Amino acid sequence: MEPYTEKVMDHIRNPRNVGEIDDPDGVGEIGNPICGDVMRLYIKVEDNRITDAKFQTFGCGAAIAVSSMLTELVIGKTIEDALRLSNRAVAEALDGLPPVKMHCSALGEDALRAAIRDYMAKQGQQLCVCGELDCPCRPECEERERTRERAHAAAHGIEVEAPEDSPATAGGSTN
Repeated sequence: MEPYTEKVMDHIRNPRNVGEIDDPDGVGEIGNPICGDVMRLYIKVEDNRITDAKFQTFGCGAAIAVSSMLTELVIGKTIEDALRLSNRAVAEALDGLPPVKMHCSALGEDALRAAIRDYMAKQGQQLCVCGELDCPCRPECEERERTRERAHAAAHGIEVEAPEDSPATAGGSTN
């Protein structure tokens, strides 16, 4: 495995914004059943801007570094700008991650989107799975996400129940 960059090591040794936010506006928790990493991200929002972010992460050093950097990147951003933040941008801000640890940056992006989705739900709005606030293609995006999740589970040997309206469960034989 490639060594971690100095910036990654700094965030592992001295993680920023660790902990919980009392009365958060949004909380996102994401776990990876394969590696066991779990990230919980808390956000505070005022006037559509993230004013505080804290995290609790159980996982490897890269997961901790990603969580730490993610909080630094999102504080001060509008919700819309935070939604544009990609896992690659977090990895680049850390001066890179080894390829086998890029999944940690994807977990960070997913945790951020989950926290924003939670915040939006509390505001009576719904964020599309693609990350858009007002997505005209919401049903297609949701189906694409379900397909991606089923493929990921199958690739890792995890059984997933077929949707109720699939041919395998719609009653009758598929032969």
